[in-house]
Amino acid sequence: MDKDLTYYLYHIPGKKIGVTRNLNKRVTQQQGYALDEIEVLDQSTDIDYISSRELELQQSYGYRVDHKPYKQLFKMRINATEQTSTFPVPLNKLKGRLMDEMGKKWETTHGTFEINKNTVDWIVKNARTSMYTTERSYIYNKAFAQMLTQYNLQEYADMLDERAKATNGKSNKRGMTWNKDYLKTNSQFQLIRDWAGERGLYTKGDTKTQFCKLMEEAGELGRAVLKNDQAEFEDAIGDMVVVLTNLAHLGGTTIEDCIKGAYEVISKRTGKMVNGTFVKDDK
Repeated sequence: MDKDLTYYLYHIPGKKIGVTRNLNKRVTQQQGYALDEIEVLDQSTDIDYISSRELELQQSYGYRVDHKPYKQLFKMRINATEQTSTFPVPLNKLKGRLMDEMGKKWETTHGTFEINKNTVDWIVKNARTSMYTTERSYIYNKAFAQMLTQYNLQEYADMLDERAKATNGKSNKRGMTWNKDYLKTNSQFQLIRDWAGERGLYTKGDTKTQFCKLMEEAGELGRAVLKNDQAEFEDAIGDMVVVLTNLAHLGGTTIEDCIKGAYEVISKRTGKMVNGTFVKDDK
């Protein structure tokens, strides 16, 4: 078992029964007992089991029984690597522990994640059992980040729709008019720009970082094509459109103008298909 995620149920004869993840620190350094003065009654990676077992043995040995089980005193430790976030909880108990950890945040290479009412169901639905132990489960960080991006864009769109209904076409404090046709007249590209602007991407980002991000997403698209993975194929294209929208903005233009300019050029081209590729006529 992974030492960092193992809970030890220890007994100091005549004194107490307790739980710790670090016997040396808890018993020796903090309480002053040598390890040969205690006994380990049980150990597990299941915090629910060890919490229940602690109360049971405290009662059977005649010690004071804790008012709160250990699991209510211990905040869940989420182990984040570049690819995954691992929870020290088996799949069948994950939702309950997440509900106990509402508001908890953790840092990943894909940004800051949070457990809240909007993310719990997705985490539970997409979590998998760890290959090392059934007592742990994990999610893929990139997939979670993509879900959050899509959710935030939809949430922003819903917010605009609510404003339209509430203001009935009146101007807000910024002098912008919200009406029921806002989402029809303002493209998904504008929603992306609004979303990125609110999160500081345009003040803290630059074209170089966005270009690197585009190359990363292009690699994801290439893998999706080779694997014939339709879901990943669509996700990668969507991600690339988001990055291109932000890249254009940071470069002093808009993706709409770039598309318009490109179409004006290709619409006048003539040519033919050769080996699956359109080859334009020489002029």
